[in-house]
Amino acid sequence: MSPETMHALLLDVFGVFPITPDFEFSVEIDPTEAAPDLLQTLIDFGMNRASIGVQDFAPAVQNAIGRLQSLEQTQTVVTFLRENGVKAINLDLLYGLPYQSKDSFQATLNHVVALDSDRLAIYGYAHVPWMSKRQVMIKSTTLPDTRQRFDLACIASQTLQGSGFSAIGIDHFAKPSDSLFKAQEAGKLRRNFQGYTDDQCQTLIGLGASAISRFQNGYVQNAVATSAYQDRISISGFAGHKGYEMTQNDALVSAMIEALMCRFCFPTQELQRAFPESADTVQSSAINLMKRYPDVFTLSETGLVMRKETHPLARIIAKEVDGFTTEKKRSCCGNLGRDRFRIRVF
Repeated sequence: MSPETMHALLLDVFGVFPITPDFEFSVEIDPTEAAPDLLQTLIDFGMNRASIGVQDFAPAVQNAIGRLQSLEQTQTVVTFLRENGVKAINLDLLYGLPYQSKDSFQATLNHVVALDSDRLAIYGYAHVPWMSKRQVMIKSTTLPDTRQRFDLACIASQTLQGSGFSAIGIDHFAKPSDSLFKAQEAGKLRRNFQGYTDDQCQTLIGLGASAISRFQNGYVQNAVATSAYQDRISISGFAGHKGYEMTQNDALVSAMIEALMCRFCFPTQELQRAFPESADTVQSSAINLMKRYPDVFTLSETGLVMRKETHPLARIIAKEVDGFTTEKKRSCCGNLGRDRFRIRVF
């Protein structure tokens, strides 16, 4: 996007959404496309957090994934942002990439630590060529196996926690000055479909084709194709194409999963207070978790707590919570608008 187009877009956006005292304007930046005049336009409109994708600095890895981005390019962008007042900077890495080794990933981590960001996201690469056409060029034989992926994740955790970062949830690291760290310390860390956040608002508005919005009682997704998105706006003024209305049980499952992913606990008493009509379901879910994972959880006065060394299992365990509270047969999901799968097509 050119600086002129970005300027016009931001004028419209901020003409609708006024700036508040706790305003945060975060932009995901690709250093290979981040021209200084475009960055300056974003800064002029108040960008105060930048998220920069790194993935990996090893040339062999970059060639395999088709993303050539030098350390020098990344350093240049980070320096420009800092010199122009953007203090909060995130970096994103991936482990499990083709040709990634312990030594090469350690070198990338050393470079990342030297860049001195405030927050890091370390995601596991998901190889799904049937969903992402770009991944077809990546041969599965070049990917680390499960054990190697785990070793890479451990190297990242050890390196970062030894360099002044604290672990946040299952895949983030932050310094004490970062808002995610403060949210975790205050017990206010949250997780939505975009990842970890310190935002306490129940509403998330997605703008643009295919964007998803979250409301207190469910989700709405805009038309996926750009042409369909534009047509819906011009005809009805409403870009939403389909939505999902959450049931009371959905809300309970969401709360259970968020507690496991953000606080590594199953707060039985807290959940029963929030969902008194489902108190028995909460209790039975806690019993099922304890029976299935006796070496993971310990009992506390308020519920179950995961042992620290088992935190990497949080995602796996959270996936099973839904099965404790809903019927086993889900074939009804094919019948839109029926039973608990209340999907609305607008």
